[in-house]
Amino acid sequence: MHRTDNSHGHTATGHGHHARTVEAHREAVRALLAGSRGPGRTEELPLQAALGRGLAADIPAPVDLPPFANSQMDGFAIRSQDIPDDGTDLTVVAPIPAGATPAALEPGTAAPIMTGAMIPAGADAVVPVEKAVPDSFPEPGAAATVRVPATAAGTYVRHAGSDIRSGELALAAGTFLGPGQLGLLAALGITRVTVHRKLTVLLATTGDEVVEPGSPLEPGKIYDANGTLLEAAMRQAGLDVLRAAISTDSPDELTAMLREHAPQVDLIVTTGGVSKGAYEVVRQAAAGQDVEFLHVAMQPGGPQGIGRFDGVPFVGFPGNPVSCLVSFEMFLRPVLSSLFGAPAPRPAILARLAAPLESPEGKHQLRRGTLLPDGTVRLEGGAGSHLVHALANSNALIHVPLGTSALAAGAEVEVWTL
Repeated sequence: MHRTDNSHGHTATGHGHHARTVEAHREAVRALLAGSRGPGRTEELPLQAALGRGLAADIPAPVDLPPFANSQMDGFAIRSQDIPDDGTDLTVVAPIPAGATPAALEPGTAAPIMTGAMIPAGADAVVPVEKAVPDSFPEPGAAATVRVPATAAGTYVRHAGSDIRSGELALAAGTFLGPGQLGLLAALGITRVTVHRKLTVLLATTGDEVVEPGSPLEPGKIYDANGTLLEAAMRQAGLDVLRAAISTDSPDELTAMLREHAPQVDLIVTTGGVSKGAYEVVRQAAAGQDVEFLHVAMQPGGPQGIGRFDGVPFVGFPGNPVSCLVSFEMFLRPVLSSLFGAPAPRPAILARLAAPLESPEGKHQLRRGTLLPDGTVRLEGGAGSHLVHALANSNALIHVPLGTSALAAGAEVEVWTL
């Protein structure tokens, strides 16, 4: 059991210098979810079904790749020791197509060989057809000789095991399985692979003021963006998502709803109701549970909840859509990636700011931006956490670390590409 209430000695009241750092909170989320890797959390799938999953165990190569020495070119398989420095004529023997098992190559002969075909015993090099005279293969059955230049042993030969040797590590546990990784497994003759199971997440968006898109919009109400935004982010990250109906701001209803679904899920994520106002429904619903509400030195996304609800890992994100997504990208996505190998981590690159910016010194600020082809990044919208339009026009998160209050245009910043 991972207790989270005072693992870093922070209190729920702490703003300012008491706020937990982004790194410390990410570590707390990691510790919370590490317990979800228990036995039975893996499954064996056919290769195509494993796309986008994380590998659960190391895979050693069961065979050499390539499994036999083969030709890198269309040309003539020869014995390099047969050829003097000024070249020589060799007798042409039966051609070797790809897929055939050739007879050994006799001294003084050359065998026409296709790309990928097995190098015959005795041969140790390939002369490309364009370097031979004549520079073409003879007609089948015609007696022929070919003049070839001196050629070093190993020329245009792909040696057995030159890609990977049998017994070497092909893919390490925790590898994200994309097309290239699945292609390697197929090349090794592997048909099934053990991966981490998808985690199932209960996603509960809260708020009296939010209504589902498609319903009439009364005065004082807004459409719920968080549910769609976070569900999409989670599905893209390889999670199975159970969407809970938007609760009214009644703690009892929310508690009952969380209670009902908790036994079927690996993780509960709520949005909204975590800061210190009078109507913070998530705080009230979690009363008596092993859940802590605290402040992380991050903008947007300062207020956070973490712990266990009825024993199920629980993470509470703030209610603004941008805060929600930033919280997911900063805490949940990287932890899923490091624990389960999926999703693939966000590429982090350095870029130059197209315009100056200001940031609160005591917070790690995340701004939305567009990464441009020239290596600069343009800010999209302000620092506000409600600017969904700016978010939709962004392809990157710009990191302004703790302790930095202003950056000039042209300053180098870390950028995560979305």
